[in-house]
Amino acid sequence: MLTLLPAARTGNFHVQEHTLMILRYRFVCEAIMRLLSSIAIVMISAWMGIQVNPAAAQTFEDRWSIIPKAKAEPSPEGDGHIKPDPQTQSQIGAEPTRGSEDRSETRSFKRAFSGKASYYSYRTGKTASGSSFNRNLSTAAHRSLPFGTRVRVTDLVTSKSVIVIITDRGPRVPGRMLDLSLGAARTLGITDRGVVHVRAKVI
Repeated sequence: MLTLLPAARTGNFHVQEHTLMILRYRFVCEAIMRLLSSIAIVMISAWMGIQVNPAAAQTFEDRWSIIPKAKAEPSPEGDGHIKPDPQTQSQIGAEPTRGSEDRSETRSFKRAFSGKASYYSYRTGKTASGSSFNRNLSTAAHRSLPFGTRVRVTDLVTSKSVIVIITDRGPRVPGRMLDLSLGAARTLGITDRGVVHVRAKVI
């Protein structure tokens, strides 16, 4: 009985020593894990700080507003008053000339159009432009083209063409777009047909 006691005490001592080693191992492992977790958190925070979008520094209104904010421009040198250009001022105050009116009217119309054309002839008289009518000249009447406009008129059937100058207003008959002089009608060869389909182009 006396010989068994030291053996039992020796066994208990080994168990306690093993338990302490396990506790120390767990403590060291937990300390290492805490240290690694802290290092990982610091590194992630630093990485996120580097990769952050510059737009994050903007406010919600700045980022999502569709109306850009106006930026003040530096004022021009001097007293802030713009001096008018004498040449521009004179052009604004000047009355438009007849030539400028004709050019602007010509630009406002179609350069090419098609429709019916007829011819007219009388021996004496005045045109709407004020000139004397000469039936042997290649002239024509149009409702709106400026006087003096040159128009090439082509017969769609025969492909013959003639260049006329607008000197009169007409035709008065609905559905027709041009009234040619007798001379222009003879050049086109339409005197026997009277009314023909033509293509007209301003030149």
